[in-house]
Amino acid sequence: MNIQIYWHKRDFSTQKAERFLKERRVPFQMVDLKKHRLGKREAELFLRGAGSVRAAIDMESEAVKSHPIAYTNDREHILGYLVENPTLLKTPIIREGNNLIIGFDETRLLALIASAQGRS
Repeated sequence: MNIQIYWHKRDFSTQKAERFLKERRVPFQMVDLKKHRLGKREAELFLRGAGSVRAAIDMESEAVKSHPIAYTNDREHILGYLVENPTLLKTPIIREGNNLIIGFDETRLLALIASAQGRS
């Protein structure tokens, strides 16, 4: 099992996900998006995992509202923006292999842990 939590700010949802995994003694790795260089394939995985392009972007953030990403629907432009500035993503992004959860969802996280432990 290799769970990763991608984050760029210590918001309440990120802290909840971290605490949730620690309480259950599930090993995980924290990946700071301010330090981690996001690749194009990773950004594509995040967009696909979100279901829609807009669901992966933190549209509430002032940084996003003042960025061109908020005003385009072109997937290639959005991918380019995310690769160059991954802090535009909604966090936490919880990843185990190709399975993703964007934001904190206890039910989905329990299912992700169960499926990861089943494969181990």
